[in-house]
Amino acid sequence: MRAAYSIFLALLFLAGCGGEEFQDLRDFVKNAGADMRGKIEPPPDVKPYEPFTYDNDTNLPDPFKPRKSDARNANHTGQNQPNLNRPKEELEDFPLESLKMVGYLYQKGVGHAVIRSAEGKIYHAKVGNYIGLNFGQVVSVTETEVKIKEMVQDSVGDWSERESSLQLAE
Repeated sequence: MRAAYSIFLALLFLAGCGGEEFQDLRDFVKNAGADMRGKIEPPPDVKPYEPFTYDNDTNLPDPFKPRKSDARNANHTGQNQPNLNRPKEELEDFPLESLKMVGYLYQKGVGHAVIRSAEGKIYHAKVGNYIGLNFGQVVSVTETEVKIKEMVQDSVGDWSERESSLQLAE
């Protein structure tokens, strides 16, 4: 009898747990988007591709050559043009962004920057050495910085100076 009474109480307890406690929440979620219908606009019309045929007989400039006036280009070398015929130094094979100053040496009265390339190879540079891809020349070396004067060419062919530096990496 006691077992039957315990089973009856357990069933009564379980029946109480299955009530409609969150029915209002379920109804809200079910009906919240019932009257909402989205409208998707049709995609825009796609215009057909029209290829352009480049014809040498037209007066259009050649798209694969720099746009410079021929009168200026005939003998225009630029006022600050670097010496293009000198032999390149080792550090001219690397962009400045890939080089890091990792140390400083002072030998025989001359300061040398210790520079590491992206591959991990170590180089020494002093005032007068060339560095980087833009005809950069070392103008000063201190314990914390290498100052570089680069020569860059614009679209017209003129050369101009640009200052850059390498800071000692921590």
